[in-house]
Amino acid sequence: MTILKIMLIFILAYLIGSFPTGVLVGKIFFHEDIREYGSGNIGTTNSFRVLGPIAGTFVLVVDVLKGTLATDLPLLFHIKSHKYLLLICGGLAILGHTFSIYLKFKGGKAVATSAGVFLGYNLQFFGVCAAIFLPLVFITSYVSLSSLIAIVLIFIATFWFHDIFLTIIAGIMLLILFIRHKDNIKRLSHHNENIIPFGLWYWYKKAHHKL
Repeated sequence: MTILKIMLIFILAYLIGSFPTGVLVGKIFFHEDIREYGSGNIGTTNSFRVLGPIAGTFVLVVDVLKGTLATDLPLLFHIKSHKYLLLICGGLAILGHTFSIYLKFKGGKAVATSAGVFLGYNLQFFGVCAAIFLPLVFITSYVSLSSLIAIVLIFIATFWFHDIFLTIIAGIMLLILFIRHKDNIKRLSHHNENIIPFGLWYWYKKAHHKL
């Protein structure tokens, strides 16, 4: 029975991660497919850009909570197990967001969902992740660049927590994020990546009439 329950929560974790928040918000409230605008991504940044700050914030919160809920499924189903099960469920949620069954196995870049996994697994480590990522966004005004730098630093930070499972899942996240950001990396290298209307670099460019 326990094995069957574990298999069921693995499937449920993937399905939770697959929930296409940005696509549904766009279609239900704006009658638009977010994949046809901006960067074409279904996540938070493109939702802010295409649908506005309220919708973008909603997509952010839901995508974070997807990762948190999926990660904590073993606890919610009262499965007495090792903590690695939490990270497996979190990893499946990330795969679900990246390769959503509802979107013909296409999806987003899983930055927000990854944050939700860390939130559900270890609140202290989530705080470290936030302390790394948020200042980067504030300084660079690039979510993509901040995400790529942050995941490398987050991976390194896992060694201070002496948790092999956390290090493994962070390493997997690092690979997924770099693969999913390959187009962003090209745009960054050609200096034509979109920036968000916030942060030091944005304000600098605006002050010098470069926007």
